[in-house]
Amino acid sequence: MSIGDKLNPISVNFTLKDHTFEVLRDAILGMNIYQPETNLRLDERHLAERLGISRTPIREALARLAQDGLVEILPRKGVFVIRKSRTEILEMVVTWAALESMAARMATEHASDADLKALRLFAMKHSSDAVRAELEEYSDANIRFHQTILELSGCALLKTTADGLFMHMQAIRRRAMGESDRARRSVADHMEIIEALEIRDGDLASRRVREHTMRLHDHIHKTWTRLENLGSAKTEAG
Repeated sequence: MSIGDKLNPISVNFTLKDHTFEVLRDAILGMNIYQPETNLRLDERHLAERLGISRTPIREALARLAQDGLVEILPRKGVFVIRKSRTEILEMVVTWAALESMAARMATEHASDADLKALRLFAMKHSSDAVRAELEEYSDANIRFHQTILELSGCALLKTTADGLFMHMQAIRRRAMGESDRARRSVADHMEIIEALEIRDGDLASRRVREHTMRLHDHIHKTWTRLENLGSAKTEAG
């Protein structure tokens, strides 16, 4: 698997500079970068050919992606998607747990009954993906579930702060979802979170979200022991 698997030619009807950035960012976020076989190297020429555009907007987009912390540009070596270390991942999960648990508490006060009904229907609709082991579909739905809780908090800054982590958490959740029957457990956890939101119990909703996310932390801490051996961009470039 490489980024090329996620790319299609760009339409000329878009503002090329911004759209190229968005296309490359979405393609990177769609990669399962924590699988050993994933190719993290990005080749400007190949990307330009794949998208049907010149290398100039590719180069500009890669510079912006580097500013966002998604890629690393190494002189004379190339451009690489950044794979976070196990320690960095664990810290991000803890931070996400703190942000989302506060969002859940606030959602019990600010979310409407209609909002929570829609959240329940969404969770129920996609729970069958986990049962059928359609993990890619369920992983995307799982990510959207957690984003929705941030939105329902009514706190724009809280969601904006979480969005910065989301770019990295997406790939982490995608890999973890297929391990140790986590998808099925996730379905049960989501329903318990929704129940706490529906009865407007801020303490309970906050605790259930925190415990749910910290189970991801504990899973990664226990089982992702070979992550460091996958190598960083610098190692693969050498």
